[in-house]
Amino acid sequence: MTLEIQICWKVKRHYYQAMFTMIGGGMKKLNQSYKEMEDVLPKDALWLKDTVTEIDPKKSQVTTQKGDTVAYDYMVVATGIELDFEKIPGLLEGLKDHRSGVCSNYSPLYVTKTYGCIQRLDSGNAIFTYPNSPVKCAGAPQKIAYITADYMQRNGRKNVKVLYNTALPVIFKAPKYATSLWKVAEKKKVKVNLNVDLIEVRPDKKEAVFKSLSKPDETFVQEYQMLHVCPPHRPTPVIARNKELSDSTGFLAIDKGTLQHVKYPNIFGIGDCTTLPTSKTGAAVAGQLGVLRKNLSAAMAGKTLTSTYDGYTSCPLVTGYGSCIMAEFDYDSNPLETFPFDQGVERRTMFLMKKDVMPQLYFNLMLRGLWEGPGIFRKIMHLGLSK
Repeated sequence: MTLEIQICWKVKRHYYQAMFTMIGGGMKKLNQSYKEMEDVLPKDALWLKDTVTEIDPKKSQVTTQKGDTVAYDYMVVATGIELDFEKIPGLLEGLKDHRSGVCSNYSPLYVTKTYGCIQRLDSGNAIFTYPNSPVKCAGAPQKIAYITADYMQRNGRKNVKVLYNTALPVIFKAPKYATSLWKVAEKKKVKVNLNVDLIEVRPDKKEAVFKSLSKPDETFVQEYQMLHVCPPHRPTPVIARNKELSDSTGFLAIDKGTLQHVKYPNIFGIGDCTTLPTSKTGAAVAGQLGVLRKNLSAAMAGKTLTSTYDGYTSCPLVTGYGSCIMAEFDYDSNPLETFPFDQGVERRTMFLMKKDVMPQLYFNLMLRGLWEGPGIFRKIMHLGLSK
């Protein structure tokens, strides 16, 4: 059987988005975070430089922006998740104004603005937000808060108040690491406010308007000198509007174990575009790759799907210039730690792994299909006693 792999993707650059926190903190440069798309795609794959606008799973074909129809025998959907900056009035206006103090590490268009905001900050409120929606890299909004707080402490800027305003009812999903992060917030003097959602930015007045999610009728205004925003996220329209493929939330409906679509067996999904109930991170994608590879191969061979994804995800929680908590956990938020020591503690070794090792791992191994997560190393380091 002749196998032809087609990749439909229009963008010209591929970003390692996990580096954006380090760029925002002044520890990396934007040009270190990407490679040209032609340099990272498999050489023997056919690259269709176009965007899929419609999927017809009953006919096993897609329609592109250029109007072409492309048939498939099997399809892997990896459309990601979209940023919705426009949903918050005043946010884009603030991001485009270099005097506003508004920034965001969530886009290559704005990430280089963050470090300048940190450097200029000498008094007032520095507010960091987490939206009332699913997001990619759920730890990122508070990482940059800790980095900013660390910068203020190192430079003796005692008149700055750092606030982390999150729409979540907890500081972090996995309880073990949540406990650690509350200690970090106390040490860094970061005030954490739960159940609050940013609903408007007034860049001309340097005001942010928040809604209380525990008291829906209550809103309040906070002044800021720096406002870092994690924008609301939304599922990609090509999936969300296709009721054959998506669930009620607009994400691709796949089996949480096999990664196969719940209705169409020749469709598989991976990453942020799916209904998988785990944190949307690059590490989660790595953990899904091996399962996808094995189960897609089995499906193409007419065999039973036997590989199961356990929900593995990881969030290197950078807590300052030289410290990091390496959170790793499964679907049930139980720790799935790779190393034979407590990863719920701030460590310089984990910071160096995040800063220097992981980008190399991503570009040189994962994008070449040679990295499927740390599972095998976890077993070795725990003498075969771990999952």
